[in-house]
Amino acid sequence: MPKLTFAKKFISAYSKKIRHNLLLFLKWSVISALTGLIVGSFSTLFAFIMNIMTEYREQNDYMLYFLPLGGILTVFLYSAFKYKNDKGTNLVLSTIHARSEIPLRMAPLIFITTIITHVFGGSAGREGAALQLGGSIGNQIGRSLKLDDADKRVVVLCGMSAAFSALFGTPMAAAIFSLEVVSVGVMYYAALVPCVFSSLIATYFSKFFGIKETDFAVVNFPELSILNSFETVILAILCAAVSVLFILLLHSTGDLFRKYLKNPYIRIVVAACAIVILSLIFQTRDYNGAGMNVIARAVNGEAVPYAFILKMLFTAITIEAGFRGGEIVPSFFIGATFGCTFGSLLGFSPSVCAAVGLIAVFCGVTNCPITSLLISFELFGAGGVPYFMIAVAVSYFMSGYYGLYKDQTIVYSKYKTKFLNRKARK
Repeated sequence: MPKLTFAKKFISAYSKKIRHNLLLFLKWSVISALTGLIVGSFSTLFAFIMNIMTEYREQNDYMLYFLPLGGILTVFLYSAFKYKNDKGTNLVLSTIHARSEIPLRMAPLIFITTIITHVFGGSAGREGAALQLGGSIGNQIGRSLKLDDADKRVVVLCGMSAAFSALFGTPMAAAIFSLEVVSVGVMYYAALVPCVFSSLIATYFSKFFGIKETDFAVVNFPELSILNSFETVILAILCAAVSVLFILLLHSTGDLFRKYLKNPYIRIVVAACAIVILSLIFQTRDYNGAGMNVIARAVNGEAVPYAFILKMLFTAITIEAGFRGGEIVPSFFIGATFGCTFGSLLGFSPSVCAAVGLIAVFCGVTNCPITSLLISFELFGAGGVPYFMIAVAVSYFMSGYYGLYKDQTIVYSKYKTKFLNRKARK
């Protein structure tokens, strides 16, 4: 009889736990589906307009000369919306840490101003806008559903994943990126199911409306040997150094702008004129916009040797002057062109080195090794996994505690089982 009583208690307690988990699962399934659809629809519209505007700019070189006007319009819009102190993606990370709140007005602002940056030829990516757009809408969904603060932060993560996924068509990397980028050394596994669901739903939504996923075709990954393993390690070390250089250039350029050009209108006009002049000096439009065509050429084994340096310079001037966009696609550009140049000099496949360089620099600037492995698989397939494993591990280790986002928290040391809880260096 005592054994039977114990069994009944165990079954009763376990049944309650299952019901509780099922209710939570249903709750987050509905919320993540809603978030995926809403954020996915806005992100799909954003991607569609971005593609049209980018194509128009590439066919009409004169658009670059209106970049100063685009800069003035960007500053005016932020001033008109009474949102002068924009922290960009850092605000989204700060919200996850419960230190601030994302205003809904960020969504239309980042939507419009990122398009302005790209149509007039500023050097920036799209993912910064995606993360901010998704985070802003996710936060509003959480508020509308009257969720508590902890659940609201999960919906913000869902929104980030959905927007990233809809734009790039990389649902695995998008689902994990938002969990991994906030705090180095720990992941927000409580948001795993919601982020996976919202990411997949947003991807399918964008594909249904004709947004193509980002992918590249590497000609051939040779079998891993001692020699090319060593070459991959060297490339990853150099990519880590390039990552740190890019981060330092971004933040130091911003400091110089704010010190010597305090008026935001003057600052952005001066920067825009600098971009126009540099484009004319080098007689190319390769460094305007995101540069996806240049990345594709690098992966096919063709890159200007100094392209990665110029992209760092163009992007630092654009982003830190006040234009809107992201730094991740420029990091793809920098890594791919640097890797291609490295391969050409060393006699190792420039195509393979471009792919490895792209992933290594992405890992170095974001401190997201799991996301880096997943995005390598989604962009380049499974053939290069051994190379990417080496590159990600080495770049993560060698890039230290530098990071694109100053509100990214280094929770645990990269080198010891030690709790740090400090900000990323900038």
